[in-house]
Amino acid sequence: MTSRPLTASKDDRPSVESGRPRARKTPRRPRNRKGGWGRWLVLLFKLGLLGAFLIGGLVVWYAQDLPDIESLNAATRRPAVTLLAADGETIAAIGDVYGETLDLDDLPKSLPAAVLSTEDRRFYSHFGIDPIGLARAVVRNLMMGGVRQGGSTITQQLAKVLFLTPERTLKRKVQEAILAFKLESRFSKREILTIYLNRVYLGSGTYGVDAAARRYFGKSARKLSLYESALIAGLLKAPSRYSPANDPDKARSRTAQVLENMVNAEAITPDDAAKAKREEVAATSRVRPSYGRYFVDWILAQVAAMPGAEGKDLTITTTLDRVAQMKAEARVKAMLDSQGDKLNATQGAAVVLATDGAVKAYIGGRDYDESQFDRANQAKRQPGSSFKTFVYLSALEAGMTPDDTVEDAPIQMGDWSPDNYTGKFLGTVTLKTALAQSLNTAAVRLAEEVGLKSVIATARRLGILSELRPDATLALGSSETSPLELAGAYAALANGGLYTQPFGIIEVAETHGPVLWRFEPMEPRRVISPQALSGMHEMLAEVIVSGTGKAAALAGGRPVAGKTGTSQNYRDAWFAGFTADRVAVVWIGNDDAKPMKKVTGSSLPAKLWRDVMEAAHAGLPARPLADSWHAQTPIFEAPELPDISRAVDDAGGMLKKLLKGIGIGE
Repeated sequence: MTSRPLTASKDDRPSVESGRPRARKTPRRPRNRKGGWGRWLVLLFKLGLLGAFLIGGLVVWYAQDLPDIESLNAATRRPAVTLLAADGETIAAIGDVYGETLDLDDLPKSLPAAVLSTEDRRFYSHFGIDPIGLARAVVRNLMMGGVRQGGSTITQQLAKVLFLTPERTLKRKVQEAILAFKLESRFSKREILTIYLNRVYLGSGTYGVDAAARRYFGKSARKLSLYESALIAGLLKAPSRYSPANDPDKARSRTAQVLENMVNAEAITPDDAAKAKREEVAATSRVRPSYGRYFVDWILAQVAAMPGAEGKDLTITTTLDRVAQMKAEARVKAMLDSQGDKLNATQGAAVVLATDGAVKAYIGGRDYDESQFDRANQAKRQPGSSFKTFVYLSALEAGMTPDDTVEDAPIQMGDWSPDNYTGKFLGTVTLKTALAQSLNTAAVRLAEEVGLKSVIATARRLGILSELRPDATLALGSSETSPLELAGAYAALANGGLYTQPFGIIEVAETHGPVLWRFEPMEPRRVISPQALSGMHEMLAEVIVSGTGKAAALAGGRPVAGKTGTSQNYRDAWFAGFTADRVAVVWIGNDDAKPMKKVTGSSLPAKLWRDVMEAAHAGLPARPLADSWHAQTPIFEAPELPDISRAVDDAGGMLKKLLKGIGIGE
């Protein structure tokens, strides 16, 4: 039997390098996979402990400077200033305004239902933080690609409202959660919801549902309808954006969403929601729009200078006629919107006074949101020919009559030679005709005849305090004034020749305290003689009948007197005039003093004056102009005026302090 030769296995073959046989490898044991997972679990457990330790430390650290929830009822707020129109309706509420504190039983069931359906449906089942709601918000925000839904509960919102700043930081969110736990442990759900509804901010300076109901609907929160409740609940997301006073369309859309939320939460039926939407027009028509904001600024500037007013809740009763104000504001804006672009006229101002000086309407510009500069009072512009009234009044006081004559012919005053608007001269004319046709050369001659000192003294007596330069151009209105100042001066012509100072405040009182200041009429002070007053009425009325002011005539044959004014190169256009009951001045121009396209006082300003005065005379019967009231009062001579610049600076400083105190400005 033949045997095979023995051969070395592959592993037993000598190594080429060493010539020695290789060592046999020990077979590997299978890995203990159970032990591997165990190590990972241990690691994760350790990391979890570390994370919990870090989070706990963070919570303890952030909890060190938490406010005491027992100080809830002692929460500080800014002083509230409420301004009322002459009829007692609110014009503006500045600072923090709170209504009556109401219990849940005092409120219609629709109001808390609307709030819970929209803000926190699981309010009665969570412990201050809603993990389910938070997870839902996170998922929705990821799906929508941005922050579209919040996860804060009502308890968290209350913690933020009462104790925390609005900053969005990790520290604030942690503190918010801690405070929410504390509030839930200290108060019942009913108490938390009650406090929330009485303290949450709802726009326009209002805190709490009662203040909001009074601001937007003029009623207590006790009387809110379903639609009104939904509207107020909708404000919680963004009070300014969804305010019916700021944007009715957005408010309407948001309210519809709240009603849908209530249906989804089974708080109301679809039929209830449909009925509520049908009430929409009636509800929103009761919302009072924002108005008179230039007037509010003017009033606050005066209150700032009153001793004892700083840091207190104030109620200021004013002279404003809210209906006339709203109509005048709308008319100024509408006229400039429709005709301003083609005429290069971008701004306007208007002031309406009662004959005793009470401000009834006050428009400082086209749009307060675009510019807060008050052109009714702060702007000084050339009045043009509306200043001629003081020239002709000086002539009448010197003994002339409307039928006396003056030459309308070329005149050379040094290097200056005035011309008429038409480029023509009428020769010898009566004072009445010269004023009605606004003849420039006649006015310059008349001013030279009576003397510039006399013209300046007349303007001062009637209330023009601005600088008046004593040169020949003064007769044509080259020295600047403001609409408010000019209105006050013209008011003496409507007030029987008595000095009339514009005023807007009737009373300033602590909201729940004594009266701090009350308007007291000054003693009658005659600044125009009865004879001169009668002559001025005759001449200024002729301006409306046959002169440059025809467009200012009022309906129903109401007696009107007034004067147009246009400055050089059409930079300013004015109309100033009066009836037996109201005085008004209108200005149109540009803030940068750029020329308009041939806008004169007889065009846009006269038409705007007519529209504003028609609104201001609603309900007032037509009466003849007053000629001789207090005729026995001796004429007043204006004293030398002191330098008032320091007083103006002091008042400005006090205004800044007041506004800072109520949270406006830096």
